[in-house]
Amino acid sequence: MGVRLMVVDDHRLHAEALASALKLRGHRVLAAAAPVAGAAELVVSRAPEVCLIGTAAPAEPGTFDPVVRIKRERPQIAVVVLGPVPSPRGIAAAFAAGASGYVRHDERIEGVERALVKARAGEAAVAPQLIQAAFAELLNPAAQPDDEGQRLLRLLTPREAEVLVRVAEGEDTRVIAAGMAIAPSTARTHVQRVLMKLGVGSRLEAAALAARTGLLDRVPVRVPAPRA
Repeated sequence: MGVRLMVVDDHRLHAEALASALKLRGHRVLAAAAPVAGAAELVVSRAPEVCLIGTAAPAEPGTFDPVVRIKRERPQIAVVVLGPVPSPRGIAAAFAAGASGYVRHDERIEGVERALVKARAGEAAVAPQLIQAAFAELLNPAAQPDDEGQRLLRLLTPREAEVLVRVAEGEDTRVIAAGMAIAPSTARTHVQRVLMKLGVGSRLEAAALAARTGLLDRVPVRVPAPRA
């Protein structure tokens, strides 16, 4: 027995192509709609057995708001999400919103059909390999690249960051003091603290390290050197 369903996708051509393929397989497609954000009202009014919702960004905030509304107003409608290879956050967001299943958008039509039938029967429609991949990512998250510039900047106070910018611009202690309206001895102390925190032995090394790591680009306000 065919499933009475609706297909919703932000890309109308994709929604219509999928709807046509499912019709050829004996399913009753009530509508193919776009965009997803405005389709919840139509789904609620037509009340299909299953709604197939396509998304390109399952982890983005608000993506599954239409699912929440559909399940709130028509809890009997099963929702299956069709999307890219998801992150654990994407799968969790879909099911937290009330979806009954998640299918990759490159799944063959037979796989989509199986998910629709399982969802209509009240079963969770998600491929075991997707669950396995999600758990694998949760247990072994990809290491984030070490942002050395950001790490080094966190070692400095805002005042010291300003001093580093001035050092990198070639200012000597006297010019730094004048530009920051502080005593030369205070400017000298700031410079020594910057060198110590960065683990370098000279102003030249400090400037080179700051340039290499992109630290200077992260300082909120670059203070220009005063004119002579």
